[in-house]
Order: sequence, then structure tokens, then C-alpha cells
Amino acid sequence: MTHKIAILGASGYTGAELVRLIATHGGMEIVALGANSKAGQSMAEVFPHLRHLDLPDLVTVDEIDFATVDLCFCALPHKTSQEVIKNLPRDLKIVDLSADFRLRDPSAYQAWYGNAHAATEIQKEAVYGLTEFYRDEIRNARLVAGTGCNAATGQYALRPLISGELIDLDEIILDLKCGVTGAGRSLKENLLHAELSEGTNAYAVGGTHRHLGEFDQEFSTLAGRPVEVQFTPHLLPMNRGILATVYVHGDPDAIHAALSEAYLSEPFLEVLPFGETPSTHQVRGSNFCHIGVTGDRKPGRAIVVAALDNLTKGSSGQALQNANLMLGEDETRGLMLAPCFP
Repeated sequence: MTHKIAILGASGYTGAELVRLIATHGGMEIVALGANSKAGQSMAEVFPHLRHLDLPDLVTVDEIDFATVDLCFCALPHKTSQEVIKNLPRDLKIVDLSADFRLRDPSAYQAWYGNAHAATEIQKEAVYGLTEFYRDEIRNARLVAGTGCNAATGQYALRPLISGELIDLDEIILDLKCGVTGAGRSLKENLLHAELSEGTNAYAVGGTHRHLGEFDQEFSTLAGRPVEVQFTPHLLPMNRGILATVYVHGDPDAIHAALSEAYLSEPFLEVLPFGETPSTHQVRGSNFCHIGVTGDRKPGRAIVVAALDNLTKGSSGQALQNANLMLGEDETRGLMLAPCFP
């Protein structure tokens, strides 16, 4: 069976990544590509690296006949996404890559994103899209809310440790480095080559990054009480990748054993031998996440390092993984591409 697929926001990085992955899937056909700002152009004009693919031209969302679509990926900015999705057919399967349906509490969404949620009735049916932990709910969902790429990385490092009561929940420090594609494709002065290259900087310092809303929601639910991590992201002059270094109080051997056991049967989560730590190079362009654990020179402390590609496992690859479950496909279909190295 071939599933008919639409992608909204196809002119962005995550939209292009979805096209790249679906091209190897074999069970999906892209029948519509929505991109209001570039409507009328071909995908080859917008992304020349995809010119070898037979793809429909970009159109406005209003031009798409969703009656012919089995599943829609929505790769639009937050706020825009909820406005579009609330007007889509209510029987259409949707995987949303924006932030609009990640937070279950509308007041939390307003606090972190600065505007009232415009689709609260639909938000109630959204399933959080961290595949490995919400697999059964995703399989039966109509609307799946993809996680933030930073939020996914931190959760892969920490969820088994929190649920296993292996670490001090009041002493979690998450130091994260991310590539510039995490900021999207819109023109921004601080992302110009002359202003970004040959340097790095921390941003959203002091607990203002929006992905903290996801950490608060997910970690507090796991622990059964409020958990607030210290989180500082840093922007690096690289295109892809996230490297999260997590400092925790707990036994390093027990932490490594817990992560190894939790992810033993997961096709995309690889726990390295104790003492080894990953690089973003090792997962580039893939749907894999590598996790390493090492001890600290201070007894009773451990360092967990997780690496993934923000455009793939952190976003579009995760979205395709979820779509496979929603459509009854093998979860790994179209996603077993090896990382691109060097």
C-alpha cells in the first residue's frame, strides 16, 4: 500500500529533510507540498539537492485537496501551525513539527510562547511525539506533536534515570550545543556567516529557553513532583547536530546500566560502552542518537553525553518514525540510513 502524503512548510529545513527521508521510504508518495511564501516554484528551485526527485510544485495550503491525503506533516512555525491545523479535516492524520501541541496545559503554552492557544479543543487529542516513550499512544493517535530537538536530546539522556530514581532531581545541569539549522531558515542577523563563524555563544541563559516547558512537563510527570533542570543552550557554527552534556549526582555504573537496559531493544538509541562519549559527527544525517556515560573525579557524580541530528532524530526523522506507527508501517521504514561521515 502506498500512503498519500502532504507536507506543509516544505520550503523550510525540516520540510526538505522530510522529502529526503520519504524518498527512500518506498511506501509513501508525496502528493502535495505547501509553502505559501514560495508557491508556484518547483522544489528543485528551492532545494536544488532534491532536483532528482519527481515532486509536485509548491502551492498554497488552500490549494491542497486534503481528501486525497492519508497523512499530513505540518512543518510550519509555532502559532501559524495551530491556525492551519484547526481548519484541516478532523479525520486527517497529522504529525506537527512545531511547538503548538507539545504542552498539554494551554496556560503553560501561553507562558512559554507568549500567545494564547488558538486550538485548545484539538490540543486535547494531541500525543507527545517522543516515540520511544509514547509508542502505543502514537500508534492510535490522529494528531502527534513532535518534540523540540533540544528537548528530545535531554530526555533521551535523563528519562530512565528519573523514572528509576537514580539521580538527585534537584541537581541536574544540562549543557547543550546545537547547530544553526535549529533556528530555522528565516534570515537572522546573528546567523550571518560573518557573525556566527569562528565563535560560539550561550543563549536563552537563565532559564528562558522555550524547550524548558517540555522538560518541566515530562520530567515532573515522570517523577510525580516538580523537577526543574538547569539548562543552557549554546549556538555553534555547524549546520547540523546537538550535543548535550548532562551533569548529575548518582552512581555512574548504575546510570550506564539503566540506560543500556532501557534502550537495549530500541533501533535508534545506541548506548556506548562505559567511558566512551559520542560526537555529532557519528550521527549526522541519521535518525540515530548515541549516548555515553562516564564517571566524574568526584565520587557519586556522573556525566551523560547524548548526540543526535536536530533535523533528523530531533525533528523530521522523529516525525517519520511517528508517521510509520500511525499508518501501520514498520517503525524503522525509511529511517535506517547510515550517518554521513566525515
